Order: sequence, then structure tokens, then C-alpha cells
Amino acid sequence: MYVSPIREPLIRGAKNYSQVTKDILAPMAGTPSKYWYMGITLAGAAALFGAWATFMTVYYGIGTWGLNKTVGWGWGITNFVWWVGIGHAGTFISAILLLFRQKWRTSINRSAEAMTLIAIACAGFFPLIHMGRLLLGFFIFPYPNTRALWVNFNSPLLWDVFAISTYFLVSLIFWYVGLIPDIGTVRDKAKTKIRKAIYGFLSFGWTGSAKHWSRHETVSLILAGLAAPLVLSVHTIVSFDFATSVIPGWHTTIFPPYFVSGAVFSGFAMVLTLLIVARKALNLEEYITINHIESMNKVIIVTGSIVGIAYITEFFMAWYSGVEYEQYAFMNRAFGPYAWAYWIMMTCNVITPQLFWFKKIRTSLVATFIISIFVNIGMWFERFVIVVTSLHRDYLPSSWTMYKPTIVEVGLYVGTIGLFFTLFLIFIRVFPVIAIAEVKSVLKSSGDNKINAHHE
Repeated sequence: MYVSPIREPLIRGAKNYSQVTKDILAPMAGTPSKYWYMGITLAGAAALFGAWATFMTVYYGIGTWGLNKTVGWGWGITNFVWWVGIGHAGTFISAILLLFRQKWRTSINRSAEAMTLIAIACAGFFPLIHMGRLLLGFFIFPYPNTRALWVNFNSPLLWDVFAISTYFLVSLIFWYVGLIPDIGTVRDKAKTKIRKAIYGFLSFGWTGSAKHWSRHETVSLILAGLAAPLVLSVHTIVSFDFATSVIPGWHTTIFPPYFVSGAVFSGFAMVLTLLIVARKALNLEEYITINHIESMNKVIIVTGSIVGIAYITEFFMAWYSGVEYEQYAFMNRAFGPYAWAYWIMMTCNVITPQLFWFKKIRTSLVATFIISIFVNIGMWFERFVIVVTSLHRDYLPSSWTMYKPTIVEVGLYVGTIGLFFTLFLIFIRVFPVIAIAEVKSVLKSSGDNKINAHHE
């Protein structure tokens, strides 16, 4: 008689509903650990460094950056595209995997959604500060006014504003709607009147009735249906910043799918970086299991392979086109003065993720953590290579020049990383880092209880 193989459980331990609530709410109870204080101190210091760099940029202007007449875009646009890409994993895990009813998303979607919102906030910071006069930022919105000033709808930079603001708004609503049942649980478990009042207000009167759950399920599916296309549209529009130009190395139709796959690739890597640390620091090993890590690594294999094919396709099309400018642009990337950045990108994004084909590496926490860091580094260098190496040698050799970032640009980047981790550390103290209600919904079918029942 054939017996189907038993998959590793998504939730370890013979848990009941009460134990799930207690375990997930534990990081919010009591005083934070010394590691939390160490983390937020380091992140806060980095954010202060970024605040200084922001002041220098606003007070003295963009001249504090290393830009020149040839390289008009540098670390600012590199960091912007990198942060937008990181924000893709949250919506992918939450929306697309929800529509496909993938149970392994339940323990990781809450952290991924929070990461998305914080990453998009970090991304939006760079175009805003690059505007120079921040108080005139409202000019980018198409509102009627007596001066008849209308934005340029032909510019993909304007499309960025609409796409990213829409993405942020839908992701925020989706994240908060998913939080409401858990906020109701936190409200019921609160021991002080202040906490009970605050979480009571945030829960919108959630009672857990059948009517509430029915409406919650309906709204979640509708929002997932709205959010799923945004995974494709947002980074597609970001890629148009480059693809609609005539600059060699940018003027290519492969950019939209290439950017989207790269965004999911880097986003999943960042989720892994955060969750591997969080599961250990918050004692959540029984909820964020090796099965979750392995499933995410499989997505990284697929998206990393797509990115690698895109790199090869770019070189092939440059050769096949017969356009000497395109051919030189890609040869310059691989063998020019910024070749070191190109080969770091190739090593981190193409070679390193292929190690996940081996199950032993795919299920190793240490190996996964190291590779996730490499992927994040490689994806940053990908954006740097696309931006800088395509600009520093243009059609006129007389204008060729090199680009070097200043301490102000480094400070802005480090500052957004500090802001990212500061907000994430605050998040895990204020809200449940794992979706309690969703974990309970798969407890009987995905936990050790199912394994024990099968053996009985």
C-alpha cells in the first residue's frame, strides 16, 4: 500500500490555540532583551548619521554629492531602486501566495508586510531629497491651480510617484486589515487600561464574530487581488526610468521583467536576513521553521536564475544588434574601470544563489543567512552598475569621467538602513511579528499535531 511522504510541519510542537497566542505575544510582553537595546542603539546611531547627511544636503544642496556633468545620477537613484526592490517581497508573500492558498506564508507574511512599508518609506526619501526644494514637492501631483502648472505626464519619473504611492497605500491597508484580528487579541490580553484603550481603538471594535471573520476574509481577498498586479507594475514603471531613454545600456525592453524578478529576488533575501535573526532572538523557532526557510530559498533559486538569464540576454542583444555603442557599453561594464563592481554583482546574484540547489545548503540557517547577505549586496551593485557604468562613458569621449560618492551620500544610505532597522525593531515591540489568526488557521493541518495523528 502506497503511503504519501509526510512533509515537515510548518509549526513545530504540539501547540494549541492558547499556546500559539502566548508564544507570539511574548516578544511584546515585559522589558526588551539586551540584544534589542543593542540593535536599536546601533540602528539609531546610523539613522542619526543619515540625519546629518540629510541636513548637509538640504542646507548646502546636491553639490555635496559626488555627481558631475556626466554622471547626473549616482548613489541616490541606486539606493532608491534598491529599496523599492526590497519592498516587493512583502506584497508577493502576502497577496500572491494568499491567492494561491500557500500555507507556508502564514508565519512570515506579517514581517514581510512590515518590511515592505518601511522599505518603501526609505525608497521615497531619495527622490524627495533629490528635488532640492522640498517644500515644492507638491508640484509632482496633478492638482489644478491658478498658475496652470501641470506635471509632465510623459515622464516616467512622474509615473514613479503614482505607482509607488499607490503601492504603499494598498500595502498599508492590506497590512493593517490583516492586523485587526491580532490587535483584538492584544487588546483582550492587555493588562493596563492605557494599552487596552489604545489597542481597543486600533482594533475597530473587533469581536471575532462570524460576521466579522466573513467580512475580513472578503476584504483580504479583494485587497490581495488589487495588490497582486502591483508587484508587476511598480518595478516595471521604475524600470521605465531607464528603458525609455536612449542611453546605451538602458535602452532595452528586457528591463521590466528583469527588474521585477530582481526585486522579488532581493526582497526575499532581505526577508530571510530579518527572519533568521528574529526567529532566534524572539524564540520563534517553532513557528518560523526550516520548511519556511527552504520554501523561500526555492523562490530565490527561480528569481536568481531569471536574473542570470537577463544578464546573458543583455550581452547577446548588444552583440546581435550590431550597434557599436551598445556593444561598448556592455564591454565597458565587464572590463572597464568599474569591472570590479560588475563581477561582484555577477558573483553574488548569479553564482551564489545556485548553491541552494543542494538541499543541505538550502536547509542550513547559517548558509542561508550568509547567501541572503550576498544577494542583498549583489542587488545593490546591480543597480550601481546599471546607473553609473552606463553614464560615466557616454557618446562623447571628451566628457568621460569617473564617479565617486562623498561622505554625505554614504551617510544618506547608511541613514536609511538605520531607519529601516529602527522602525522594524519598534514594530516587533508594538505588534505581533507573526500573524496569530493565520497561524491558528493552519495549525491542525500543518503542525506536529497532524504528524502525530498520522502515525497513530
